[in-house]
Amino acid sequence: MRRILLAGAATLAASLSMMSANAADLPRPIPNPMPTKAPPYVAPEYDWTGFYVGINGGGGWGRGFTELSHGFDISGALVGGTAGYNVQLGHLVLGLEGDIDWSDLKGSTSANGCVAGCSVENKWLGTGRGRVGYAFGTFLPYVTGGVAVGDVSASAAGFSGMDSTQVGWTAGGGLEYGLTRNWSAKVEYLHVDLGRFNCGFSCGPTANDDVGFRADTVRGGLNLRF
Repeated sequence: MRRILLAGAATLAASLSMMSANAADLPRPIPNPMPTKAPPYVAPEYDWTGFYVGINGGGGWGRGFTELSHGFDISGALVGGTAGYNVQLGHLVLGLEGDIDWSDLKGSTSANGCVAGCSVENKWLGTGRGRVGYAFGTFLPYVTGGVAVGDVSASAAGFSGMDSTQVGWTAGGGLEYGLTRNWSAKVEYLHVDLGRFNCGFSCGPTANDDVGFRADTVRGGLNLRF
């Protein structure tokens, strides 16, 4: 019995020694790595590409002309709607824009040959323009120019007067700002020249009474972009 116990003890000691040696050969566990910091969030670049519709409003000032009066001041308000489309190529933004406004730009005079009073009034104004801008993220300064169309009404006391739909030109510039992904606001200056027409005997005693209209407008606008 004593031999059996000694043999068992020797076998157990040998097994424990072998297990200890094998454990020493095992690779040591790698300590938990330090957590990596998430990269900072970078907002996507603002994209001006797409269709938009909006409203605009503001005022203007300028000069009305008749052959008798040789020019007089006009002023008034404008309000209307806008629609357009932009394509962004890098920082360059190219677009087409149109608008149609109710207009109250008008003036009158009693100077020179208009003793009884002469007046010129613009009742509505529309433009179709190209736009070229350079985007700084949500800021878009731009220049613009194209065709202007509007009604010009001329009158002189004691005569029937005349209304004419005139086609001219417009040019200017502005700054648009992206409020959100779908909304933007702008402020814009335009010079408008609707040319001249002959009012004839409807505006005075001579048949060559030229009527003209030029104005500078400043408008603000709010656009919904798709």
